[in-house]
Amino acid sequence: MKSIVLLSGGLDSTVSLACASRESDIVLCLTFNYGQRASQNEIKAAASLARHYGLHHQVVEIPFLKDITGTALVKSDLDLPEPEIAALDELEACNASAAKVWVPNRNGLFINIAAAFAESYEAQLVVTGFNSEEAATFPDNSASFVKSINESLNYSTLNHVRVVSYTQRLDKVDIIKLGLKMSVPFQYIWSCYRGGEKMCGRCESCLRLKRAANLAALDLGGMSFLGEI
Repeated sequence: MKSIVLLSGGLDSTVSLACASRESDIVLCLTFNYGQRASQNEIKAAASLARHYGLHHQVVEIPFLKDITGTALVKSDLDLPEPEIAALDELEACNASAAKVWVPNRNGLFINIAAAFAESYEAQLVVTGFNSEEAATFPDNSASFVKSINESLNYSTLNHVRVVSYTQRLDKVDIIKLGLKMSVPFQYIWSCYRGGEKMCGRCESCLRLKRAANLAALDLGGMSFLGEI
């Protein structure tokens, strides 16, 4: 089967890309620039990953999404949440953090754009990097969301494109372990909300990656593979 991969350059989409490379014929990797703080870092990471796997990579510009987004993920004058690692499993705190980085219908929009590409390329699959950990506070990461949008795509695409996520039921620790088994080039990823020279280590995305890397390293006998975050 042919697939289109949504590639942000982060941990989840990268491991899903690696899985898709074994399960399908990837015809295109898509990265979206909607004015997010880390857009250039994400584009660079995604381009490096696509090049590593020998795949075609395209950036889709959707500037209007920045114009209608009022949260800190795109507004540099707003403070990004910097929770404590201990709060990453506290639902109330995570819901509050998620609200501060929410982008209106982002994943719904991304998937529908990717589905249009998929239909044009005669591809059957759109591959996403969802995970069970963040699905608790981001409903558009959940298995229920995928099920619902697949029902919609069954009507809106003639070739019945469907969404798959090979990391859907995994948490970040298990995603890293899977990536290690598949020799994923973790040195290329960018999982930070900010766009600095290196990942900040303070935003929620960085903290989830840091925690997972530490836990995975412990399980793997202290193996280090992500460097300093």
